[in-house]
Amino acid sequence: MFADRAKIYVKSGKGGDGHVSFRREKYVPNGGPDGGDGGNGGSVYFEVDEGLNTLTDFRHIRKYCAGNGQDGGKKNCAGKNGEDIVIKVPEGTVIKEAESGQVITDMSGDNRRFLLLCGGKGGNGNQHYATSTMQAPRYAQPGQPAQELELMLELKVIADVGLVGFPNVGKSTFLSKVTNARPKIANYHFTTLNPNLGVVDLDDAKGFVIADIPGLIEGASEGVGLGHEFLRHIERTKLIVHIVDAASTEGRDPIEDIYAINKELEAYNEEIAKRPQFIAANKIDMIYMEDDPVAKIKAEFEPKGIPVYAISAISGQGLKDLLYDINNQLEQMDSKPIVFEQEFFPEYHFDMENEPFTVVYDEKEDAYVVEGPRIEKMLSYTNLESEKGFQFFQNFLKDNGILQKLEELGIREGDTVRMYGLSFDYYK
Repeated sequence: MFADRAKIYVKSGKGGDGHVSFRREKYVPNGGPDGGDGGNGGSVYFEVDEGLNTLTDFRHIRKYCAGNGQDGGKKNCAGKNGEDIVIKVPEGTVIKEAESGQVITDMSGDNRRFLLLCGGKGGNGNQHYATSTMQAPRYAQPGQPAQELELMLELKVIADVGLVGFPNVGKSTFLSKVTNARPKIANYHFTTLNPNLGVVDLDDAKGFVIADIPGLIEGASEGVGLGHEFLRHIERTKLIVHIVDAASTEGRDPIEDIYAINKELEAYNEEIAKRPQFIAANKIDMIYMEDDPVAKIKAEFEPKGIPVYAISAISGQGLKDLLYDINNQLEQMDSKPIVFEQEFFPEYHFDMENEPFTVVYDEKEDAYVVEGPRIEKMLSYTNLESEKGFQFFQNFLKDNGILQKLEELGIREGDTVRMYGLSFDYYK
C-alpha cells in the first residue's frame, strides 16, 4: 500500500548541566571555581530528499530523538554538544502537530530544510557565578529541557492538474497517453492504488504536471473506500479534470457521476470544489447509441461555465484541444505552487509558555495597551496579513486570557487596543 500518512514522535536533546568544582592544585590551597559549561542538546531538522516519494520508512521507525548535551566537567571543561537529527521526507510532505492538526511546515517549494525543535541550551558552570562577595559559588545552572512533539506527516502530491473520476473510466489510460507516466492499467475496479504523476509536454507551450487521484467513490469524503487516503492529494492542484465514461460501458450515468464527485470534493474541502474544472467525456470510440451522450453532458454543464471535451484516451481523439486549453487556463493563474501556511509555532509553544505580559488601560491615550515578551514574540512569528495568521492571532488573544482581561478592564466595542505599534478596534 502506498504510504502517504504517518504519525511519529520527535524529541530534541536536553542541554547538559553546568558543573560545580574548584581548582585543586599543589600550592593553590584556595583555588577558584572551575566548573565547565554543559553542552547544547541536539536539534531536530526535517529535510527534503529527492529520492523519496512515500512515507513508508515512517511505518517502521516512529521515534526520532536528537542527542543530549554532555554535562560540564572540572578544570573548565565544557560538555560535548548533542548530535542533531535530520529526518528526511519526500517533497510535498506537510508536517502537522498531531493533537491539533495544525500545520507546522510544508516541505515544498523553497523550503528544503526546516528546523523543527531546538536542542536545550547547556547550563553554565559555577565559574560564571564568582563575584567579589561570592568567590566560591557552590551552584551551577542546569541544562534546558528537551522539547518533544507528536507529529502527523501527510504527503500531498505536487501537481497543477488533478484527474478525478469513478473507477474504470479511463483515467490511467488518459494519463499514460498524454504524459510520461506509466501507470498499471487493468480492467477492474481500484486498479490504481497510488497517485500517479506525469508531465505533459506541449509544443510551443510550457506544459504542466498532472496527477491521477484514485479512490474516489460516493462516500469518499467520509472515509468510504480509499477516499480519505487520497483526497488529500488533490489539495495542491489548481485545476480539476473530471473524466467520465460517456459511452456508459458499465451502465453508469456520466452526469450523475460528475455531480457525485463534486459532492465528495465539496464535503472534503469547499475551496477545492470551487477551483476551475474541465470535463473529459471519454470512450467516444465506444458510443453506438443514437442519442449523443456528449451533447447531453454539454447541455448540463457548459451553461455552468464548465467546458466539456469529447475524447478517446485510447485513440487520442480530442486530447490535443483539451491539453492546450488546460495549459492556457493554467497560464492565467498564479504560477506559484500551493503551499500550506504555518498554523502551529513550536517556538511560541515552548518558548513563550512562561513569558509575562500586561494588559492595562492608558487614560492619557484612551486606549488599552497589551505588552510583554510573550506578545512581542507572538507578533514576530505571525503574518497578520494572511487569513490563517490573523485567525492564529485571534486564538492567541483568547487562549492566553487577553480578551478576558480586556473585558475585566471594561473595554467596549469600538475601543482601541494597542500592541507594539499595532492598533485595532475591539469588536466581539
